[in-house]
Amino acid sequence: MPASTTDTTGVPPVPVIGASGDLGLGLALRWAAAGVPVVIGSRDAGRAREAAERVSAAVPGAEVAGMANADAAAAGPVVALCVPFAAQLPTLASLSESLVSDALLVDCSVPLATAVGGRPTHSLGVWHGSAAQQAQQAVPDGVSVVGAFHTVSAATLADLEHPLAEDVLLCGQRKADKARVAALVERIPGLRAVNAGSLETARIVEQLTPLLISVNSRYRTH
Repeated sequence: MPASTTDTTGVPPVPVIGASGDLGLGLALRWAAAGVPVVIGSRDAGRAREAAERVSAAVPGAEVAGMANADAAAAGPVVALCVPFAAQLPTLASLSESLVSDALLVDCSVPLATAVGGRPTHSLGVWHGSAAQQAQQAVPDGVSVVGAFHTVSAATLADLEHPLAEDVLLCGQRKADKARVAALVERIPGLRAVNAGSLETARIVEQLTPLLISVNSRYRTH
């Protein structure tokens, strides 16, 4: 992958919670390749360190570390949560002391039916309306949530030789929050941030994930 020409001087580390999974690892790889410092979080600190080693092997010179989730989440002001929907609330509960006021959580969760043993082409109803809205209810006061990365293929992200040309839909209550996330999104060459509206819009955007999984499966593509 060509080296990024984007100036990342002074960019704080981006904690990626769940980067031992496909989406989280893909984002960690892309940000690391763009020169953004990354802190990988996992329930098991050993698995986090293993994932960090994979990133370092793929991106020589990357500034990357692996830690237990709570320590990772405290390492930067914008935290990407990339865990399966079933793990969203337990993970957020474990981060309650790490997510301080004014922190920003980028929630990538999708309420796929796999959470209850169903198919990834089906989705679940969420009492709060969407996974992102559920996350907003679960985080400490003063922490904002932006939903993002629901339509980006994890497999494509993880393949650093694959050029990207995709839009990332951002759902959140405040323009300033979405602007901060947009800046991180666009550190990754080929990704374009799109303001998709309020957090309520996440209930629509999240449904695109099972739709795309269905289409990709049918046409054997990403």
